[in-house]
Amino acid sequence: MAQSHVLPARRPALNMVCLSLLTAMLAACNADAIFSPRPAVDIGTSTASVRPAKPVLAPVVRTAGFATRLVLPGMPDAVMPAEEVQCRQQLRGLDARYRDLPQIGSEDGCGIDWPLELSATGGGTAIKPAATLSCQMALTFSNWTKHELKPAARLRYLSGVRTIHQGSSYSCRRIANSGTLSAHARGNAIDVMAITLKNGREIDVHKPGFFSFREKGFLKNIRADACPYFSTVLGPGYDADHRDHFHFDLMERRSGHRACR
Repeated sequence: MAQSHVLPARRPALNMVCLSLLTAMLAACNADAIFSPRPAVDIGTSTASVRPAKPVLAPVVRTAGFATRLVLPGMPDAVMPAEEVQCRQQLRGLDARYRDLPQIGSEDGCGIDWPLELSATGGGTAIKPAATLSCQMALTFSNWTKHELKPAARLRYLSGVRTIHQGSSYSCRRIANSGTLSAHARGNAIDVMAITLKNGREIDVHKPGFFSFREKGFLKNIRADACPYFSTVLGPGYDADHRDHFHFDLMERRSGHRACR
């Protein structure tokens, strides 16, 4: 008769040890542990010796359960960064009118990762033509309009502001006589050419005549009151290129210098 072989019963203590080890391994094996970049992986940057043809954009990490993937701004399923979402919420709080645009990119380094088109700063003040800007520039310009430009118009002319006429917003160009990209090239600048008040009066930005005391005071207020908001404020009297408009921008300088001229 063939002998039957009976496997010995598993020991309860050994079972508990194996179960504990398996639980610990599974707990460590999550999406962050598998997909998170390690310090040795520098995502979204390049070495100084290699200049990218296009601006390098940091990917967004999207996690759903155990699945994590990286997506870039401009892709159909790109995730808007939290600071961009918050900026747009603040714009809506000012009753500004805008619409989001597709990502703008260029081989020259110009572009806006999350551009928008600002058509009104709120309170019925239109921008003509609508300005293509970064959200932060749109928000700063809208705040300046609400807290400085409109009060100055009411003080000097007893009227609100109907329209701000702009001559340039996003534009891929460099600073004159320089190899440095203009703040316009990143959507962080706007040029104001004229202002139409609700009483129908239109005020061109230029050096006013000798006896234009009210207009002089108004334009002086515009320049001075804009300085705390923008890193660069240039206008008539600075040079020939700015003889007929105000230039406002948010250019970041290593020195932290702010130009108000």
